[in-house]
Amino acid sequence: MDAKFLIDNISYSVDFSSFNDLSIPINFNGKQPNTYGVDKAISSAYEDGKFIGDTRKGGPCNFETYSITPHCNGTHTECIGHITDERISILSSLNSVLFPSTLISITPKSNQESYVPKIEANDFLITKESLEKKLNDVSDSFLEGLIIRTLPNLESKKSIDYMKQSPSFFTLEAMKYIRSRGVKHLMVDTPSVDRLFDDGHLSCHNIFWDTTSKKLNTATIHFTITEMIYVNNNICDGSYFTNLQIPAFNSDAAPSRPIIFSINEL
Repeated sequence: MDAKFLIDNISYSVDFSSFNDLSIPINFNGKQPNTYGVDKAISSAYEDGKFIGDTRKGGPCNFETYSITPHCNGTHTECIGHITDERISILSSLNSVLFPSTLISITPKSNQESYVPKIEANDFLITKESLEKKLNDVSDSFLEGLIIRTLPNLESKKSIDYMKQSPSFFTLEAMKYIRSRGVKHLMVDTPSVDRLFDDGHLSCHNIFWDTTSKKLNTATIHFTITEMIYVNNNICDGSYFTNLQIPAFNSDAAPSRPIIFSINEL
């Protein structure tokens, strides 16, 4: 099915029958990415002494209990409630599930931009300089969503233990630049926009949602960050429409499935 959209007075068509999935599926009891060494996402057949929810063990149907830590076990989308005292839900925050987006590829590097706490010698950074080079010619109208693929883009991202290999993160200047371009939905293939161990500052989270002292900012309540995506190498940088799918979780974050659709100018 095709649909037409008008952006900056230019008509575009979107083919909704063809798409790319940017999520890392949650492989319960199998290989999966992991952050902070939390328990893996697992599933087990429900048993109560009389009933067993596993057809392979004689049960009438498969009936499982799932255990997951969304922030650490795979692709997830989080809202401002992740860093505020007020318990805001991703279900109420995400009010735009289809929006124009831009996909770019960035090679993290050592740089003299800033971060709190201070940058260390082994830090690899997504910088303002790198973002500007990729986005200078991109219209703000296609930056409601920003998708960042870091290079090298290895298949190991789908099952990596981030306690054994430190991921890249954003500088303060980079996140301020992202906000200045009007990005409302940021999607990255790292486990956090911040350094994993940052003494609790969450500097870039706070810049993105424009928050201080864990106070709610109603102006950014509908902004989202999606982490631990995976963008296959055969997907080209460029403009897309994104459908950001989440389950009905009343929580600050939920497993998610970002879907991107190619667009054509008419």
